Parts: sequence; C-alpha cells; structure tokens
Amino acid sequence: MTLTTIILLVLALYMVQIFLQETSRFGFDLRGIVGNRDNPPKPSILAGRLDRAKNNMLEALPIFLALALLALVKGGDTREVAHAATIFLIARVVYVPAYVSGVPMLRSLVWLVAVASLAAMALPLI
Repeated sequence: MTLTTIILLVLALYMVQIFLQETSRFGFDLRGIVGNRDNPPKPSILAGRLDRAKNNMLEALPIFLALALLALVKGGDTREVAHAATIFLIARVVYVPAYVSGVPMLRSLVWLVAVASLAAMALPLI
C-alpha cells in the first residue's frame, strides 16, 4: 500500500469516527441527527467513549500527517514510513472498538502501538 493511500485511509477513518460520535450522541435517531441540535441529549456512555476516541484521533492526526507528508516531500524510499503508517492505521482502527468496549488496559495498549508507530515513522526521516 502506498503512503498516499494510507493517508487517505487514515482520513477516512477520522470521518467515520466523526460520524459514529455524532450519530451515537442522538441514539442513532435520524430526527435528532438532522435537526438543529439546539437541545442535545445527555451523552450515553457509548457516545462519551466514541467522543473521547475521536478526540484522541484528532490529537494524533496532525503528527501522523506531518510525518507522512514529510516523507513524501523528502522523496526517496518511503517503504519504512509506509510500513509504520500501516501499523498506525491498523492500531487506530482497533482503537475505536477497544475504547468503546471498556476492557481495562486494552485501549492503552492499542494506543501505545499507535504512538510507537509514529516514532517508527519519524526515525527514517532523521
């Protein structure tokens, strides 16, 4: 998989997370989702977890994008960065259900894999 494809997939994952978080807030009720949202309901536990998982992705996304774009701009062989970026993508896909499940330590372990993959993306750029 190319680095460009991985970047697009990570961005698609972020869009899915936004969708899940917003729709879960309204209990997947279409009227609430498409309404004016003046009086949003109190978030459920699921909605709260999806919101926090989305916010965590929002924190990691600039670092991922900066490293991926640096690798593309730098040119040359991007296979090492693409491999680490693939691990980041997989970890972030696993992170959402890990967070939602509430299994102790699972979310943190998956998060550590994603953070380690960011470090692995940075090393070839030095």
